Amino acid sequence: MAEVTTAVVALRWRDSLELLDQRRLPGEERWLPVPGAAAAARLIRALAVRGAPAIGLVAAYALAEEVRRGSDLARLRRVARRLAAARPTAVNLASAVAGVMAAIAATPESERFERALAAARAQHAADAAACLAIGEHGAALLAGERLSVLTHCNAGALATGGIGTALGVVRVLHAQGRLERLYACEARPVLQGARLTAWEAVRDGIPVTLLADSAAASLLASGVIAAVIVGADRIAADGAVANKVGTYPLAVLAARHGVPLIVAAPVTTFDLTCPDGAAIPIEQRHADEVRLVRGRAVAPAAVAVFNPAFDVTPPELVWAIVSERGAARPVTPASVAKVAR
Repeated sequence: MAEVTTAVVALRWRDSLELLDQRRLPGEERWLPVPGAAAAARLIRALAVRGAPAIGLVAAYALAEEVRRGSDLARLRRVARRLAAARPTAVNLASAVAGVMAAIAATPESERFERALAAARAQHAADAAACLAIGEHGAALLAGERLSVLTHCNAGALATGGIGTALGVVRVLHAQGRLERLYACEARPVLQGARLTAWEAVRDGIPVTLLADSAAASLLASGVIAAVIVGADRIAADGAVANKVGTYPLAVLAARHGVPLIVAAPVTTFDLTCPDGAAIPIEQRHADEVRLVRGRAVAPAAVAVFNPAFDVTPPELVWAIVSERGAARPVTPASVAKVAR
């Protein structure tokens, strides 16, 4: 198998944190400086960076930057709380901040910046390694020489510190010569599938077809799709999965047509303290994400809007959950705990 690589990078540290502004893709590749935690939280909320692993890494590096400004623990703990609260559904954000904060608290004051930066870099490297392992485990679940798969939203390099989770599986299949085609739902209302997943695939030479979200039912009914592969923002102890809104109806359709739904996520996305899907907090986003498309009105300004960022897929609709530690299949509390710990 050829080496599994990507030309896509979501964030970088060049003596300070920079991130690729995903709001401007695919039209413009613009790198933004992130001078500290306040800027990081603002950019995370504004979706300049998104994806559970990636926002965790941005917060980790931003907290390290705050230590360079001043190493008072009380102030840093306040900063850490604000960072962790920037988006409520993705569990990686809080765990990444907690990891860096633990390293800071255990280090003499004069060494705190170096130790915080090392902790953030270690998280980055660990996520890259996890993505590759997830890709390999996920690809091993799928038999066949030429497979077409469907994905939703963006769970690729733009959402992680490596080759991606769901797109990590796709990239491994492509490197093995087994990928016939990637089908990407547009993922309304913010169009992460159209703007980001399609851009990543084209950038890396992966054969991709974009479809409207409402066309997924017909595609699944056609028999073309071998698997639906998605990422996750939080996975509860029972195997319920919070992911970009639109995932749950895809899971229902996949079950109706006998297509396996695979969830790909690192162990940092599992929350074994969360018992089930009902306990996962679901972020409600601004109405203008639905009323407007790329700044242009597509609905009356006064119309009421329901705009949850995520939905929850129950475990009975998930064929497998893949982490860097292997696959939970069938999805049960015991199998989830095994691949999460």
